[in-house]
Amino acid sequence: MQKRPVDVAVISDLHLGTYACKAKEFVNYLNSIEPRLLILNGDIIDGWQFSKHYFPTHHIAAIQYIFHLLSTGTRVIYITGNHDETLRRYADLHLGNFQLADKVVIEIDGKMNWIFHGDVFDHTTTNSAKFWGKLGSNGYAILLGFNRIINKMMRMFGKEKVSLSKKVMEQFHKRFVQIDAFETMIAELAIEKKYDCVICGHIHQPEKRVFENDKGKVTYLNSGDWVEHMTSLEYYNNDWHVYTHLQEEAKTETLKQPKPKPEVVTNEISIYLHSLTQPSTI
Repeated sequence: MQKRPVDVAVISDLHLGTYACKAKEFVNYLNSIEPRLLILNGDIIDGWQFSKHYFPTHHIAAIQYIFHLLSTGTRVIYITGNHDETLRRYADLHLGNFQLADKVVIEIDGKMNWIFHGDVFDHTTTNSAKFWGKLGSNGYAILLGFNRIINKMMRMFGKEKVSLSKKVMEQFHKRFVQIDAFETMIAELAIEKKYDCVICGHIHQPEKRVFENDKGKVTYLNSGDWVEHMTSLEYYNNDWHVYTHLQEEAKTETLKQPKPKPEVVTNEISIYLHSLTQPSTI
């Protein structure tokens, strides 16, 4: 299977270290593309549920493949999220063609793209609400495990799989996170700051839509997750696309090739790093 060349790939909410993480599918996806720039937009490693007793080989393989991309010339930017918030103390770390940041602004083909995880706009993950957020995260992990058992039984009887966890998450977002308000607030702020696109993750809802008001317009994008949706954002042919990975897609073969010298900063892609110290400064 031939790999697809993409200029930029944005992935978020992988949640390595949890039972919900679809690490095998994630590796298959990475193995199917040739990105010039890979952006890991938060919650890649789940520090909230991390346990030294559970980090299987395919989760390790996901990290190894990211390092493989680094070694073969792909630039990788890791943007911190709330589940990997401990990394925020090391924001602005720059090692070769790897960078760690809290948010970035990328100029692509003359358009400014504002990229961050998005948790600072979610009231359920700040201050005292963080405790309930962590408790809910653990409950969601248990529900996902229960959901897998149900789906195994459904397959035994020739039935289609169901996603109870997805329905529960949708209801949670509807009642507490209020996705429409979340997206609108981010889009309006991006319009105020004169950005062309704003990209986030966090809410596990892949999306591409245009917001417009009397001050201007902006394209809002969300990269989704690798727990339920298995989605990413890809930039190619001068536009952003929401990509959904299918479990049935064949695994591509990794060919051993000479490692090229990293040449990842081009005239078409310029990157500006910014630290996020407080939510009010985003």
